[in-house]
Amino acid sequence: MGSERKETENRQPEAEEAAWSRPAARERAPNACCFCWCCCCSCSCLTVQNGDGGEGEPSNIKIEEAANCEDSTELTVEEACSWGQSFDRMMSCPAGREAFRSFLRTEFSEENMLFWLACEDLKKETREGAIKEKVRTIYEDYISILSPKEVSLDSRVREMINRNMLEPSSCTFDDAQFQIYTLMQRDSYPRYMASPAYADLLQGLVEKGPRS
Repeated sequence: MGSERKETENRQPEAEEAAWSRPAARERAPNACCFCWCCCCSCSCLTVQNGDGGEGEPSNIKIEEAANCEDSTELTVEEACSWGQSFDRMMSCPAGREAFRSFLRTEFSEENMLFWLACEDLKKETREGAIKEKVRTIYEDYISILSPKEVSLDSRVREMINRNMLEPSSCTFDDAQFQIYTLMQRDSYPRYMASPAYADLLQGLVEKGPRS
C-alpha cells in the first residue's frame, strides 16, 4: 500500500487500542447516522456517489435490489449484458455481485466485495447488541492492520472509523464502504467487463438459451 501503509502501520495499533478501550459517552439516537458520508441523519445509508462525480458530492444512485433481477430465478443474457451499462447496475443484481466476486478472487482482492457485503448486512441489523458485535467483527476482519483481509483505506477514513468505534452503529463504516465501492468501480469493474471471465459468462448464457 506504499508510503500510506507504512504511515498507517506506525500509528494504527495505538489508534485501534484507543478505539476499543474508551467507553461510549452516551447512547446514540436510534435514527442517527454515525458520521455518515452524506452527513444526513435521515439518510438510508444506501446512497452512494457516482465514481465520475466529485469528492464528497452525493449522487442520486442507490444500491437497491433490481426487481427484474431479484425476482428472477435464473440469470438471463439480457440481464448479464446490462451489467455493462454501469457498475451500479451490476451491483444491484445478486448474480452480478457473485460473478464479480469470483473475478475479484482471481485478482486477490475478494476482500473488497466481502467488506462491502458485510457493511450491507450491518445496515440491515436493528438489535443494538448484534450491531456492536458485527461492528467489532468487521473491524477485526477488514480494518485492522493485523488482518490478512485488510482493505485499503486512506488515513482520513481510518481516523473516522476509529472515532466511530466509540459509539458503534449500523453506519460506522459508511465512509470506508463508499471508498471501497468507488475503488472497485474505478479499478476492478472495467477489467472485469473486458475479461475472458465475463465473455465466457455471456457465451455460456447464449449457448444455454431460453428454456422452452
